[in-house]
Amino acid sequence: MNWRHYALLFVIGLLVPFAVSRFQSLPGYMDADYYFAGGVQLAKGNGFTEPYLWNYLDDPQGLPHPSHTYWMPLASIVSAIGMWLAGQTTYAAGRFLFILLSACVPLLTATLAFDITRQTRLAIVSGLLSIFSLYYAPFMPVPDNYALFMLLGGSFLLLAPRTQKWIPLALGALAGLMTLARSDGLLWLGLAGLTVLWKSAQSRLSFWESVRVWVIPAGLLVIAGYLLVMGGWHYRNYKLFGSFMSPGGGRLLWLENYNQTFAYPADSITREGFLNAGWEAALEDRLDALNSNLGNTFAAQGGIFLFPFMLIGLWGLRKDLRARISITGWLILFLVMTVIFPFAGSRGSFFHAGAAFQPYWWVAAPIGLDVVIKWLRGRGLFADNAYVVFQGMFVLLAVGMTFFLLNLRVFQDWAREDGVYASVEQKFLNDGISPQDVVIVRNPPGYYINSGRPAIALPFGDESVILQVAERYGASLLVIEGGGTFESIQELYDDPHDTSVFKYLGEADGAKLYRIELAR
Repeated sequence: MNWRHYALLFVIGLLVPFAVSRFQSLPGYMDADYYFAGGVQLAKGNGFTEPYLWNYLDDPQGLPHPSHTYWMPLASIVSAIGMWLAGQTTYAAGRFLFILLSACVPLLTATLAFDITRQTRLAIVSGLLSIFSLYYAPFMPVPDNYALFMLLGGSFLLLAPRTQKWIPLALGALAGLMTLARSDGLLWLGLAGLTVLWKSAQSRLSFWESVRVWVIPAGLLVIAGYLLVMGGWHYRNYKLFGSFMSPGGGRLLWLENYNQTFAYPADSITREGFLNAGWEAALEDRLDALNSNLGNTFAAQGGIFLFPFMLIGLWGLRKDLRARISITGWLILFLVMTVIFPFAGSRGSFFHAGAAFQPYWWVAAPIGLDVVIKWLRGRGLFADNAYVVFQGMFVLLAVGMTFFLLNLRVFQDWAREDGVYASVEQKFLNDGISPQDVVIVRNPPGYYINSGRPAIALPFGDESVILQVAERYGASLLVIEGGGTFESIQELYDDPHDTSVFKYLGEADGAKLYRIELAR
């Protein structure tokens, strides 16, 4: 690999997410809305606070609320840096660095591939596969953790086999950054510890001498690197909540269905309720998650046609330390997102967290294709140029499928989602409603970035639960969207009418609007 190869990958890697971003005037889904909104708050000097609530898991006391008590802050920090550099809080400024980071993913992937294979051809193919990444491509330019996780996970795998004394410190710091990006990044702290143990097993020292000379010092460096990044955030949580981790995450263990993520009050989610629902229901939920995560493995992470070649490539790389790290980490992640957190896992967390392993999968796929071609040539098939021809077809197929999926996800769906909240807010203002009145809505951070209005989540429950939330958090407006409601309040959407506390205000882009009139 020379600088021309890297320059080519960087230019293509920059052009593709930049082109995709032209069709995304707003983030388009709640996770990215939240990260971008958090960046806006930071860029405005409001710190880690938020004038919106997207769930009630940590029993929020009111607005403004401490931010990032469920989702972690790194993507918001990166988004805020882009805004500080640009001197404005626009979405273009907030996503600027994510487009740039996306262009760095093929550079890292190609570097990892060349480090493993020492073949420029395979490294370039791996880099191109990371650009035309099928299901991941629509999400690379938005303020989210995809590019961050790919870069951090790829860097971890690139450094892991090296023998310099500072490597454990770097692995711990990378694990800390991944935890600062997503709470499931904590998995990589465990993988850093396993890496230390596996490398010690390869030494010629006796067991106890290896523990004394390598395992303990390296383990301490891993922890030091992790705390160097995460120590301040854990201290912040301790000061706010009396624990090093946010208190809301533990309730996810006892969810009986996904909608309980938005339950109010938070203490309605209990271990007793989970057990009373029965083991048959719990098993069914986990089988559903298993089916979803297996589909994700084949299509999104495996790249459909890439999948069998990834498996062949991984078999050929089975003696590589990085393969052991990647496969072990992925299996743990799959187990956790299927058995322990089935609802979060099947709703996107497995897809999100799996991005960290993608650089290695993109390295393995071209290696697997070369193995197949070599086997076929050994049986008298194909000429010497078959390696180049088939690897080129590999990339062209990835390009075609990526643009097909982009057309479905971005060019059509994203454009439809952008304007609803802007239309709703305009109607509120036209009706003379103060921009400071709090609204209850499906996607509070999305509503906030469209309007600047304080917003809280539509709670899971009936009308009485909505009233409890409205009274506690001072909400006076309700927005019910056709695709974002619960069965218990479906009538308010299907048959809009005035009640003693819900006054129907009209409709905007398919959303039904109400004023909540409580006795105060």
